[in-house]
Amino acid sequence: MTPLLRKLLGLNWPLILTMYGLLAFGVFSIESAARHLPHGGAYYADRQKMWVLLGTVVYFSTALIDYRWYRWLGLPLWIAGMGLMAMSSKVGQVNVGGVEFQPAQIVLAGGLVLIACLLQDLPRLGNRIPKIGWLLNEPFLKIAIIGIIAGGSFLLVMKKGDMGSALVWLPLAGVLLLIAGIPFRYLSAMGLLGVAILPIAFYVILPAVSDRGPQRLDTYWRMLHHKEVDILDEAYAAHRVSVAVGKSGWMGTGWYADAYKGDSLHASGFIPKATAHNDYIFAVIAEEQGFRGSLLLITSFALLMVLCLFIGAYARDPMGRLVVGGVVSIFFAHIFENIGMCVLLTPITGIPLPFISYSGTFAVISMFLLGMVQSVWLHRDVDRLRAEEEEAAAALKAISTR
Repeated sequence: MTPLLRKLLGLNWPLILTMYGLLAFGVFSIESAARHLPHGGAYYADRQKMWVLLGTVVYFSTALIDYRWYRWLGLPLWIAGMGLMAMSSKVGQVNVGGVEFQPAQIVLAGGLVLIACLLQDLPRLGNRIPKIGWLLNEPFLKIAIIGIIAGGSFLLVMKKGDMGSALVWLPLAGVLLLIAGIPFRYLSAMGLLGVAILPIAFYVILPAVSDRGPQRLDTYWRMLHHKEVDILDEAYAAHRVSVAVGKSGWMGTGWYADAYKGDSLHASGFIPKATAHNDYIFAVIAEEQGFRGSLLLITSFALLMVLCLFIGAYARDPMGRLVVGGVVSIFFAHIFENIGMCVLLTPITGIPLPFISYSGTFAVISMFLLGMVQSVWLHRDVDRLRAEEEEAAAALKAISTR
């Protein structure tokens, strides 16, 4: 059996089937969610299929290569993403050759790989240089690495107005600190410090780095406490999407619901048309597919993340565990934020739903991230297999020389 065939047969196929099930459901939902746009829903569904095909090439290429090689990709990818983010427009978009994409997602992937490889290599470097080994093994240095990369990325992305993508860095940093083995006393101290600086962050830092952030948080806070808000202005989207989800019932209105029946807010144009196929796609799914469709979607996401955690438990080194844990935290943050803002659980933020929303950059990056998770699974026993092959070759050589 050739090594390539062995790898293909050894793929985690439940993970692949779950991913493509979500992608197919996403294309199906995009066609209905984008039907009010000038090009029509079929146009955006076809474009999403093209991104999925590109992502498929990226996914299997990433999965078949040993993830340890991606250590050389982390720093260039993160620097390139930060540079593009600095040159992007106020909404965090970059236009290259007529194609618009979001460098915030590149920053996210590159930052995760960079942190994982640095935390993997620090102990080795400490063993080679005994004089500074004590410093490289200190929790302070791990905290500094995660803090500098995550904090710098968070501030730049927030400054460009992409509040949703910026907030993903907070749970990502927390999960990486846990997997890196930071003692509980350090985590407790950082948690208390974070709570203490919340007023400063809200009243001083947030207005300085974001124009709409304070208003969105204030609107969310007032709606959460049943205070008066203007549902025709700043609370329009939050009110409409939450009503669409809340009235859907078990069955929903059905796919491509008819506006003339008067029972579909999306068909009547009350869900923001320009972002119904990406930011608010869960509201469209909930209204059209009902509670059963929403439950199926959330269950599929849960299955995907449980499969990733299972793979992380079998990782052969700290880098593999950090990569898998980081990918799970990224997906969970996106899912929680996107669905949460449609049910008034979180403030309104512009963030896509993984594998479901129409978003070319994020679709490809998400498949790249899952490709790295697949690579962790595929190469979990590579060291043991290599050692067994070397032992077998040595035994054959010994027999042949007799």
